Amino acid sequence: MTTPIKGPHQGQPVIAGGALLSHARGALILTHGRGATAQSILSLAPLLGADHLAWYAPQASGNTWYPYSFLSPLPQNEPGISSGIRALADLVADIEAGGIPASRIALLGFSQGACLTLEFAARHPQRFGALVGFSGGLIGPEGTPRDYAGPLAGTPVFLGCSDVDSHIPLTRVHESAEVLSRMGGSVDTRIYPGMGHVVNDDEIAAARALIQQL
Repeated sequence: MTTPIKGPHQGQPVIAGGALLSHARGALILTHGRGATAQSILSLAPLLGADHLAWYAPQASGNTWYPYSFLSPLPQNEPGISSGIRALADLVADIEAGGIPASRIALLGFSQGACLTLEFAARHPQRFGALVGFSGGLIGPEGTPRDYAGPLAGTPVFLGCSDVDSHIPLTRVHESAEVLSRMGGSVDTRIYPGMGHVVNDDEIAAARALIQQL
């Protein structure tokens, strides 16, 4: 699969796995972090008990969705942010066209991919099957307006992060949780003391519980 040519991340491959879309009970979109690949993040799917879902992992151009920290002024990270969000929006639309509604689509990302996933959902709010952010937060510098339109309508949201993550300030995780909750998400936030910038077994178990409900 590829998305239409409209920006740096359009025309990039989308790696697929799991169940055929025509036979799947839902879909799982996995978004990789900076310097990683679609193939690497797709390897998480079997750990999440997602055999009943169709899996999709979009590939960022140059393995990076946007060039600077997610806390940088938004114009510095364009057109990467908008192009990445468009890639996710196009992928969701393709899955819906294949017969799977958004309410049975789970979106999961790690690090830069988590930031992009959360920002996508905030800018395109509706009832998703699940929203999972491993070590991420909403994009933009401190003071960025969070006047997103529309409700998440009870979407289950999991946010997991270390309290000492060198890339993701704890305050941004809590701000993201508050914003997504205010938008109608059912948010589970878990902070892990001293963990660092990784994903642990408890996070995998929490995501697995959400995904298996699809």
